Amino acid sequence: MESLLAAVTAPSAVTDAAETVAILVLLSEFAMLRSALSRSQVNLYAFQSLAVAALAFIVAAERHVNDLFVLGSLSLLLKVVIVPAILSRVLREAPDDVAGSHRLGVASMVMSAIVLSGFGIFVIGTMPIHSKLLPVLALAIAAAVILVAFLLVIVRSDVVSQAIGFFSLENGVSLAGYVLAAGLPLIAEVAFLFDLLVAVVVFGVLMRVHHGRSASLSTRALEKLRG
Repeated sequence: MESLLAAVTAPSAVTDAAETVAILVLLSEFAMLRSALSRSQVNLYAFQSLAVAALAFIVAAERHVNDLFVLGSLSLLLKVVIVPAILSRVLREAPDDVAGSHRLGVASMVMSAIVLSGFGIFVIGTMPIHSKLLPVLALAIAAAVILVAFLLVIVRSDVVSQAIGFFSLENGVSLAGYVLAAGLPLIAEVAFLFDLLVAVVVFGVLMRVHHGRSASLSTRALEKLRG
């Protein structure tokens, strides 16, 4: 009887995978936040995106959602290959000293990220979400990833870091989507990737124009335009 109950209440492969990927994504977000080089942030984003794409394949195999195989493949191509390649090409034209610009000290940024992560996990934990099939912990960590990504956009003062923050925010949303609604229609799921592709084009043009005019990727000079 005890073995039967253990089998019934044992976590599924999707739950284990979602929680593991969520932890890896959050840790990579912290690493992006404190990274001194934008090139390191690009590599961390590629790793983060690879983990999220792997979760899509796992969920597709375990829950027999064939559309997720297509979505995972598109995510792999766009977020692991194309986006890092575009950002790396932009960085080859930029000086290294702009990569580590930030508005707060490293300790302050990390402490702020820890507080935001705790807040996100606490908020999800207080919601009446109870399901044997839903990895609630992974959902809570996905909320923490989104909040830390917002922090990355706010506290870093170079356009590459801000772009990485925006792109990694989309990874947090994708993670939450795989956990909550893996069976969304393919057209709805691909729409999120299309939005990301548009953002990549916009940020790519912005980086080139800004670097061409100021010979820097730092956004501190733009603060003078505030009224």
